[in-house]
Amino acid sequence: MSGIIIFIKNIEKGKVKTRLAATVGDDQALKIYKALLGHTREVACAVDAKRFLYYSSFIEENDDWSSDLFIKKNQTNGDLGDRMSTAFKESLEATDRVIIVGSDCASLTPEIVELALEKLKEVPFVVGPTFDGGYYLLGMNKFEPSVFENIEWSTESVFATTLSRMKELGKECYLLPKLSDIDYEEDWVKYGWEV
Repeated sequence: MSGIIIFIKNIEKGKVKTRLAATVGDDQALKIYKALLGHTREVACAVDAKRFLYYSSFIEENDDWSSDLFIKKNQTNGDLGDRMSTAFKESLEATDRVIIVGSDCASLTPEIVELALEKLKEVPFVVGPTFDGGYYLLGMNKFEPSVFENIEWSTESVFATTLSRMKELGKECYLLPKLSDIDYEEDWVKYGWEV
């Protein structure tokens, strides 16, 4: 059985897409974030997999993420690596292979997610790199916490460091197409979505 982990921030004005909000304002940043959440939800629901939704602060019971379709959990304490590591450990207890996706990749498709999950039948890791040096997707078929340890998150070295950790383990990694995250106004403008 495949699994998809999605990390989201609770929808609070002034606390989501802060780099984007610096130029478009809090109200518009909130609208854009909601649009990105909607896109991520559609992609996840189009794929046959267990879906694990991890909230940043608290579990929302009556939001747009149906409890019938998503197993709702809270992210643990610690940095992003600690939180992702825990989510993978928990999810791999219920599935054979798992990927994690963020909620800020407007060009993510069900086909990319399905390809990632399919490749995990053949190789231990899959990674979808972003143009800013990070990644929009990471997957594994066996829990390997070292790929999340001692990484400077939100920097241009995240992808390269993660790959080097996989090489240190002597494990193969399949690379997905490179995509853009939506972090700044110019990233959003490229897509031309109206919100």
